[in-house]
This record gives sequence, C-alpha cells and structure tokens, in this order.
Amino acid sequence: MTSQKRKDFLIPLLTVVSDILSIEAAFIFSYWLRFYSPLTRSIPVTLGTPSFEAYLLGSLVVIPAWLFLFQSRKMYRGRRNLYFSDEFFAIVRIVFLGMLLVMSAAFFYRAFSYSRLVFAMLGFSAVMFLAIGRYLVMKFEQAWYRQGNDLKSVVIVGNDTTAGRMAAVLSNDPSLGYRVTGYFSPEGTDGGGTIAANRLGSIRDVATYCRQHKPDLMLISLSYREHPQLYELVRECEGLNVEMMMVPDLLEIMTNQVRVQEIEGIPWIRIKAVPLSTWNLIAKRGFDLIVASFILLLSSPLFLLLAILIKLDSRGRVFYRQERVGLDGKPFPIIKFRTMREDAEQGTGPVWTRKEDPRTTRIGRFLRRFSLDELPQLLNVVRGEMSLVGPRPEREHFVQQFRKEVPQYLDRHRVKTGMTGWAQVNGLRGNAPIEERTKYDVYYVENWSLVFDLKIILKTIRAVLFGKDAY
Repeated sequence: MTSQKRKDFLIPLLTVVSDILSIEAAFIFSYWLRFYSPLTRSIPVTLGTPSFEAYLLGSLVVIPAWLFLFQSRKMYRGRRNLYFSDEFFAIVRIVFLGMLLVMSAAFFYRAFSYSRLVFAMLGFSAVMFLAIGRYLVMKFEQAWYRQGNDLKSVVIVGNDTTAGRMAAVLSNDPSLGYRVTGYFSPEGTDGGGTIAANRLGSIRDVATYCRQHKPDLMLISLSYREHPQLYELVRECEGLNVEMMMVPDLLEIMTNQVRVQEIEGIPWIRIKAVPLSTWNLIAKRGFDLIVASFILLLSSPLFLLLAILIKLDSRGRVFYRQERVGLDGKPFPIIKFRTMREDAEQGTGPVWTRKEDPRTTRIGRFLRRFSLDELPQLLNVVRGEMSLVGPRPEREHFVQQFRKEVPQYLDRHRVKTGMTGWAQVNGLRGNAPIEERTKYDVYYVENWSLVFDLKIILKTIRAVLFGKDAY
C-alpha cells in the first residue's frame, strides 16, 4: 500500500461504517415507529406485530445493495470536498433507487409480508440517518486535515489567474486536505505573476522534481497556447506515480459535451447540443414560477419596508430599471431596488460597480451586502424574462465588448439569464475576470438539471448569509 493510498484510507472507511450503521438504524427506527411508538394511537396495528428478526434479516440484504449504489456513484472516494447540500441531494437519489430495490425484493419474497408503511418510513428515515452520519464524517474529515493529518502534497504547473486562485484556496483552507509545496511556470514566462507560492522551476523541471520528492497531486493550469508543453510534460512524467489533474481552458470547454451517435450506421460526433429539451424547459419554467411566486408572497412585507427605507435615505425612485441582454440575445428591463444615486453614471457612462463605490447610498450598501437589491427580479422571473438560476445578465455595452474578447461568451445566452448562477456561488462576483465567469456559465448551460438548480439556490443562500464578496 503506497503512502498516497494510506492517506485516503481512513475517511472512506469511516464513511462506509457510517452508512452501514445509518441504514441499520433507519430499519430499526422505522420498525419501532410503526409498531411501538405513540404513532400507533393514530394508526393502529390491526394485523399483529411482525417479528423484528425478519426486518433485521431484510436489512442485512439491503445494506450491501445500498453500499453498492453509493460506490457506483463514487461516494466513497477520499477528498470529495463537497458542500453538504451536494451530499444531501446525492443521498436522496441513492435512497430512492435503494427503495425501489427493497420493494422489488419484498414483492418477490412471498414467505413474509412486509408493512408498506414501514417502507415509506424507511425512505424518510434512511435519508435522515445517512445525512446525519455523513455530515458528522465530513466535519471529522475537515478537523482531521486542519490538524495536519494525511495532507496530500500538491505541485501546481502554471502561473495564470486560475493557478493563483487554486494555490490561494488550498493554502488558506487546510480542511480541504492539501498542502501546496510550490509551482512550476511555463517556458517563456518568468515567475511571480498571480501565484503566491514557492517557484520550483519551469515545466522542464517537473519530472525531475517528482522523481525526487514524490508529490501526491499535480494540478495543471495551462492555456491552449501552452499545450505543446503539456504534451511534453505528460511524456516526461510517464511511469511516475503522481495523480495529474488539469483545469480545462475555454477551448476544452467547447468540447465538454462530445458524444458519438450513429445515424444509419454512420458515426457522428456531437460537439454541441440544445441545452434544454422541451420537457426540461417546461420543468424549469414551472419550478421558476412556483418558487418565485411563493417567495414574492412571503417577502411582500419586506418589499414595503425596503421601499420606505430607500425613500427616506435618498431622493429618487425606489426601483431601478435597466436594459439587460437575456435569452437569445434579446433585451429586457431588469428590476432592482435602487442602491445608488440617481445620477450615478452621469459623466462616466456604463461602468461596473467596485468595492467601496462612492456612488452607493447608505441603505444601498446594506442591500448589496445581502443581495436584497436583487429581490425585485422575482418579478422578472414571474414574467418569464429571467430564471431563478442561470448566467447573470449583462448590459448591451458589455456584451458587445466581451463577445469580441471572450470565446464562447455568447453561449451564455442559450438559456434564460438568472438571479443567481454557478459562477456567482463559486465566488466569481463583482469584478471577477469575465473569462473565468464564462467558463462556469457555459458549464452550467451544458450540464443543466433541476437538482443542479436546487444546489445552486442552496449555495446562494449560504453565500448571501456568510459571503463577503458582495458589493
């Protein structure tokens, strides 16, 4: 067993043990809840209490099957570095599939009649116990790494913005389980740049360093112009037992949905697909309409309060309307609470908001800090001009500028723009590089699902409450 494998032994083992105990606990709890809890007063047991041993034996069959489902979804890998919301949705999907297996097995096993109500309780209790167990393991994992245990040594190849950002994230958050030892710069570039780490040399020094120091992981961040150096790097590192991961650049993002499909025996490579089918469009629109209407109803008293505060704080309108570019490049009027002076862009023209912007009003700073100025966009969602989740809409002035400078920028307009997006919940807000934001936006367009939208919404709530990059 190599050192790298030992580093990823404890946490996956604890996760497996946690899942076994959680599934067994769900069986026991569901059995107790149905046949012995105070619930029996409301739903009396009329056919007698079955033996607990039958349910216990059933759990011994179910547990391996459910563990197999978790393993098939790669949920026992080390250092998955997920938000708990990611883990929760994955658990719900696995439990749903697991319950189908349980009910199928019970149907074919006629020697004993299992309670259907126990099965229903089992589904909910399994999600609850599994989620609690994995949450505790996740917290232990983070504490384990923070204490310096089982950290993987990382070298970074590249010194661009992405490489610098990754070095900063891994260095500032040891709970992720990595320790950055340094970076290698591409040939033809000097050190320094955007990365705050020890420069270990150039790309031609990588293989020699890896043979001597045996790092666990190599993170590669090179542009398509530097791909010839990448090919040489991979060749030089043949035979080295080091994991290599690469950040895809814009060129690779363009082919992230490559599929081969045969039509009359002729293979065709699909390099771009329609992001949302008809039924997906219906599902997304229905979700947007229901959730946006519900939030509008609940937040109506808050709307009134904020409107009064804005009026008392400065002269001008309560709402701010501005033309933005949406689906298929069509303009629409976005609605926000006004957070700046009425003459904010007089003499400057369209400019992005910056930190400590002097044009922002006092109440405006508060609204921006907690993204409350975005609430009126729920009206845009109800009207069908926006979605709850999608690429953030830009002004025509910036769209015309970025479309010439950023490859694939216009692909953001293949879906409705959103109140929040995948780029925003990953820290790319405000004046974040548009190239980086576009990568995340295109990834969202190509990989949309309702679960993906729910995950982004949960992360948005977390970012609004605890984030510090809104201004």
